[in-house]
Amino acid sequence: MQFPESWLREFCNPPLDSAALAETLTMGGFEVEERRPVAPPFTRIVVGEIKEAEQHPNADRLRVCQVDAGQGALLNIVCGAPNARVGIKVPCALVGAELPPGEDGKPFLIKLGKLRGVESQGMLCSARELGLNEDHGGLLELDADAPIGADVRDVLKLDDALLTLKLTPNLAHGLSVYGVARELAALTGAPLKTPAIAPVVTSFADVLPVKVEAPELCGRFSGRIVRGVDTKVATPAWMVERLARCGQRSVTPLVDISNYVMFEYGQPSHIFDLDKIHGGLTVRWGKAGEQLKLLNGTTITVDEKVGVIADDREVESLAGIMGGDATSVTDDTRNIYVEAAFWWPEAVQGRSRRFNFSTDAGHRYERGVDPSRTVQIIERITQLIVEICGGEAGRMDDQTLSVPEAVPVTLRVERAARVIGMPLTQAQCADALNRLGFAITEGEGTLTVTPPPHRFDLLIEEDLIEEVARLIGFNNLPTTAPLAPITARVRPEAQRSRFAVRRSVAALGYQETINFSFVEAHWEQDLAGNANPIKLLNPIASQMSVMRSSLLGSLLQVLKFNLDRKAPRVRVFEVGRVFMRDDSVATTDSTVRGVNQPMRVAGLAWGDADESRWDGKPQRVDFYDVKGDIEALLAPLVPSFEVAEHPALHPGRSARVLVGGKAIGFVGELHPRWRQKWDFAQAPVLFELDLDAVTARPVPVAQPVPKHQAVERDLAVVVAEAVTHDALVQAIRATTAAQGLLRDVTLFDIYRPQPLRDGAVAAPGALAQGEKSMAVRLSFQSDNATLTDEQVEPAVRAIVEQLDAKLGGRLRG
Repeated sequence: MQFPESWLREFCNPPLDSAALAETLTMGGFEVEERRPVAPPFTRIVVGEIKEAEQHPNADRLRVCQVDAGQGALLNIVCGAPNARVGIKVPCALVGAELPPGEDGKPFLIKLGKLRGVESQGMLCSARELGLNEDHGGLLELDADAPIGADVRDVLKLDDALLTLKLTPNLAHGLSVYGVARELAALTGAPLKTPAIAPVVTSFADVLPVKVEAPELCGRFSGRIVRGVDTKVATPAWMVERLARCGQRSVTPLVDISNYVMFEYGQPSHIFDLDKIHGGLTVRWGKAGEQLKLLNGTTITVDEKVGVIADDREVESLAGIMGGDATSVTDDTRNIYVEAAFWWPEAVQGRSRRFNFSTDAGHRYERGVDPSRTVQIIERITQLIVEICGGEAGRMDDQTLSVPEAVPVTLRVERAARVIGMPLTQAQCADALNRLGFAITEGEGTLTVTPPPHRFDLLIEEDLIEEVARLIGFNNLPTTAPLAPITARVRPEAQRSRFAVRRSVAALGYQETINFSFVEAHWEQDLAGNANPIKLLNPIASQMSVMRSSLLGSLLQVLKFNLDRKAPRVRVFEVGRVFMRDDSVATTDSTVRGVNQPMRVAGLAWGDADESRWDGKPQRVDFYDVKGDIEALLAPLVPSFEVAEHPALHPGRSARVLVGGKAIGFVGELHPRWRQKWDFAQAPVLFELDLDAVTARPVPVAQPVPKHQAVERDLAVVVAEAVTHDALVQAIRATTAAQGLLRDVTLFDIYRPQPLRDGAVAAPGALAQGEKSMAVRLSFQSDNATLTDEQVEPAVRAIVEQLDAKLGGRLRG
């Protein structure tokens, strides 16, 4: 909410400068988001009156004006404004005046000069040139009683400050200048001026028939008829100025008066054209299919959940939000009906958002408006209408049906001291609440407050504790250091941090992504085989309705996003939490009953295995590239891989990752079904691992460097095509005679025979179809001495025998 400081000081004027006043309000809970001057700085601009205005001899659009600026002699000023005429008073910048900075940011200095051959001894100014607004259509015309030669800053009160308050929803009582002044008086102890609103003299007893059918919508309805108003008069300049400084443009006198009183006291109102009302008014809930054209030109369709004011024919107003166009006041309006009501906040909340607009009235009603002042507000509006537009007022009609009951709230002084964190006495608490004007009943260590009708927010003891704290002053609360010892959490050496894992994956060429934890439901079924995912009660979007149990869907979405933008190569990863049902999980500070939330690390590679080079051929990333990345990530742990199936992965190109015989994740190509569904030109390779297994690392143990040379032997073993590399290595390492001497086994060649042509006969000793030759290099070494052939050969023979017995292998001839 925005308003001028001078208006606030008319109600409460503490001995504080502008900055201190803003700080006081902020520390009292009414945050002053911005404080700025009404106008930018300028000098030597005074009130001038145009005495003569003649056509410029050399320019059709310029006039030569003789201006009395209180300098003892008339000033000759050339002006191009269309409204430059004799008799008006306007701002006159004297020679040497400094106007507000222009678009270049530099102040504009007025000098003695000539325009088309005629000397100009100053400049007549528009509102835009003074930085007041964007009106550049002509000179800013001042009031006829403005003293000639007076400083324009004093005449227009341009040294005033505009305060913009950022109010939380519970501070509805601060949505008016008087409401803020009431709080300022409580915070500073300065007296609050509450102008008496005298009842307007009534000239007739006529009232408009009003029937309230829904007391749960409208708790109080007040109104009166005013006849014979003149709507063609101009709104007083002082009211236009105040409304402008509240951010509200002037519309018509009646609308301006209604808006002015709303900013003044926080009570919205509405003015109907009485002659356009058919019969009487009925306050009720809308009916399905009813339509209403609003004052903003929008036509809406209401239903049973929207409150309306209707006459005997149609709906005329949207209750508590905006009036209808059919009964709006115009220049031809002569008789009006002024209405002020109390609408229950629950009946107004969210209604304007249904129709994609908001209003100042709705903003106030949905937070709560004082139901006890509707009659006073109408008296104030009537007073201004009669004063500005003339007319005669009718008898007040006031119906009170159902207003909020003041429920007493008790404050325990001991608990208030404990919550606020400072010693408090009952007298201090009572003084703070008395300054707010609350009715208090004191007990033994307790204070019972009956909330006034303008305080909708006082419902529980904590609300009163907050009032005491802000009246004492948040800046006066003691600073108490924490008593609990602060102990650094030292990570064990056998565990690396999550950041270290992220850095390791990034070093392998992957880029980190961060995605939502809620995903599309079909991802869970397709990619994780999860038919019963954890559903969200209130998803932010329909396609984000369940919690993910796998990170793969998020990475595929990132890949799709990048490929749609012609990315040639994508390597991404994510470290994040997944969510799975688990009845064994209990509720703790970091867990939710029935939901397991482990951390995972997942990656995706698509495109070329390496960045393109001018001298190299591109090679598509495959299963073994990503398998090598996993081995590098887990090092110095040595993972093993076994054939397995996963709902998201290719059934013949995927594997389970194991460390120490325990499964920690999967790696493989995307299943062809999902590759086709996501419209990928080639299959990406993905992996997903448990983060706890990745962060674990064995503590290195020092070992002496071998002093003796290793002995190597190469074997070419013929085995069946179905024998895997892992099975071959395991059989070699399981040989008893080789244990203690064998250090390493390395595969360096695989040979498969070419298919025979029709009628061809295989050479003796050649490999048969369905066989392959796997060449391995065996490394033997001893810590005691260099091994001899006599020591190595028995181990090699034992290995050959083991391969024959377990795999049916033989040495290649």
